[in-house]
Amino acid sequence: MRKTLRLTAISVALASLLFGCASVGPSYAAPATANQVQLPAEYKAADKAQHWWQQFNDPVLNQLIEQALLNNQTLAAAQANVTRAYAIFEDSDNDGLPRLDITASQQNNQVPDSAAQNAGQIQRQANLGGALSWDLDLFGKLRRAAEAADARAQGAELAWQEAKVQLLAQVAASYGDYRGAQLRLNVAEQNLGNLRRTKQIILARRDAGVASDLEISRIDAQIYQLQSTLPQYQFAKAQANATIAALVAQAAEQFVVDTKTEALPELNKPLSFANQHNYLKFRTDVAVAERELAASTADIGVATAELYPQVSVSGFLGFISSPGLSLGSQNEAWNIAPSLRWQATELSSIQARIRGAEAEQQMAFARFQQTVFDALAQMQTSLQGYRTSREQQLSSQQQVLATEQAVQLTRAQYEAGTIEFLDLLDAEREWLAARDQQAVLSTQSFQRLVAIYRAFAGGIELEPGTQQLALAKE
Repeated sequence: MRKTLRLTAISVALASLLFGCASVGPSYAAPATANQVQLPAEYKAADKAQHWWQQFNDPVLNQLIEQALLNNQTLAAAQANVTRAYAIFEDSDNDGLPRLDITASQQNNQVPDSAAQNAGQIQRQANLGGALSWDLDLFGKLRRAAEAADARAQGAELAWQEAKVQLLAQVAASYGDYRGAQLRLNVAEQNLGNLRRTKQIILARRDAGVASDLEISRIDAQIYQLQSTLPQYQFAKAQANATIAALVAQAAEQFVVDTKTEALPELNKPLSFANQHNYLKFRTDVAVAERELAASTADIGVATAELYPQVSVSGFLGFISSPGLSLGSQNEAWNIAPSLRWQATELSSIQARIRGAEAEQQMAFARFQQTVFDALAQMQTSLQGYRTSREQQLSSQQQVLATEQAVQLTRAQYEAGTIEFLDLLDAEREWLAARDQQAVLSTQSFQRLVAIYRAFAGGIELEPGTQQLALAKE
């Protein structure tokens, strides 16, 4: 028992020595600025990051995103990567703890017949105990390795959140592509019906002797030109349907987007944002880059610790019986064997590894800063792009109204015989182009709205703020 207490005391002394030592290498502190750009103190997902699409009040879009979150395999892989990364961290974190292997064995030997004594007897030898091994982390190599693994596990979790952000935006954007193609197809079919009604007017006028076959040929040419665009819109619609099918992990040939609604989703009130908010805190890609910087900083400590001796302790506590004896208190046995390993002849290689780790940290810092500036540019561009699209869309609405009125007036004048057919044809063509352009701009406006949510990682609000963007449905 005294021996056991002595072993325990030794272990306690070693533990005190272990935890009293500092870790070599630089200690990490998250950057507060990037080229004078103020950075957030912490990164967190926006409250609305997981349900911003619900602000469109589109049940079909809601259903598609629910399916994507449930079934998308890229997201599933990212989630599995989080589990793997934290398992690696737990394994690395356990490296600093003592390892105890319970061992039990028995050996049976038969004495040879030629032996003078005990011929033919079976002698038994047994042992039972615990084999202890402990790498003393005197210079923090294992702690730094655990820090790096922890940072990378956190980065994997943030990357999973980033995969969600991208997936939600991809589903919404593809849904916009589908509705946009559907809208252009509907506009083309409606325009085709208008042209055919115009042709009926011309046929009636020709039968009355006031129109020519040339006018019929020209209206036919415009009808055929419009018909030639229908397959293009049908293909765009099918392509968007296939993209959505892939995002929700379904076979494209068996998947069809619900057609209960044909309108593009729109907001019912303006977006707003506050200048005092640091929206970078919602950007998971920035947070991932920051965690990789933290991990690469810890890697320097791991490499630096190789300059110092590595001390380990091994030992045994248990019972060992001699041949013919059984296990008991008289067979109690223990041993403890400290060992030291120092790569004194490899200092040049270790220094090279340290320089490599420092270079990796510099690369990670550069990537982090570039990610910050890319995020800022994306946020600013998304806002400017949406403003531009809405201005274009509002002007397009006025253009459609003006060209529609021009067609009505021109058709009445043509039927009265006061203008030439070419005037009517030009008015029809302008109206068709204006309606198609309106459909294009409506789709573009929705896509750029999705880009805002993507750029702000769902952090932008539909509530009164410091500034409002006149981006809602007029």
